[in-house]
Amino acid sequence: MTAVALSLSDAGTDEAIHAPNRVPDVTPAFWLIKLMAVTMGETAADYLAVNLGLGLTTTTLIMSALLAVVLGWQFAQKRYVPHVYWLAVVMISIVGTLITDNLVDNFGVALTTTTWVFSLALIGTFTAWYASERTLSVHEVFTAKREAFYWLAILFTFALGTAAGDLVAEHFGLGFLATGILFAMVIGSLSFGYWKLGLDGLWSFWLCYILTRPLGASFGDLLSQPAEFGGMGLGTIITSLCFLGVIGATVLVISLRQGREQIEG
Repeated sequence: MTAVALSLSDAGTDEAIHAPNRVPDVTPAFWLIKLMAVTMGETAADYLAVNLGLGLTTTTLIMSALLAVVLGWQFAQKRYVPHVYWLAVVMISIVGTLITDNLVDNFGVALTTTTWVFSLALIGTFTAWYASERTLSVHEVFTAKREAFYWLAILFTFALGTAAGDLVAEHFGLGFLATGILFAMVIGSLSFGYWKLGLDGLWSFWLCYILTRPLGASFGDLLSQPAEFGGMGLGTIITSLCFLGVIGATVLVISLRQGREQIEG
């Protein structure tokens, strides 16, 4: 990946002037893997908590511990390593889903409340991030502090996306397919606004990042849930494995391409 110039005033440390970005460029492959990851996060969380009978609380504790290990691995890289980064995204997708499900199912918090709570948490994260670093750009995540803000924001986008998706599909009764189509249309409108109407790229990215969560989760539920619940009945195992296969294949291609570019560079 091309190194980016880092001034000492921006970093606030004595790190090298040229440091690699720790997160990937925003490309079609990025959005493909992200969409697959959020879909798998929904189905994998359901499989662990329901099909394996671990329950929400036990599943949340186990997956949160694994997420901490994976994030430690990610922070240790100090650069973008595809398989490490995307493993962290898959894990944080599962944990974000479980956090919302715990609040709603175990503690009886309304979906409207969780949607507002995670919206405010995300706004608070962005505010603190900008106040500290004077930027929210994902193209300039080359210090540990910025990466910490980045992953905290990612966690809240997954929790918020889960709450918003469930609110529309369940509370408002649109169902999985209609909810997926609705969020796809909103994402399409944001993309059109960015490419044709000059919509700010930073907020276009973060809004699309949030909305791909309920989009992916809706189609994940559509594929995995039984017909009596409005799904196609493929089950969480088959659905999760299919999306995991797409993620693995895409990450492999990216890793091979990155390795080839490093050798040639």
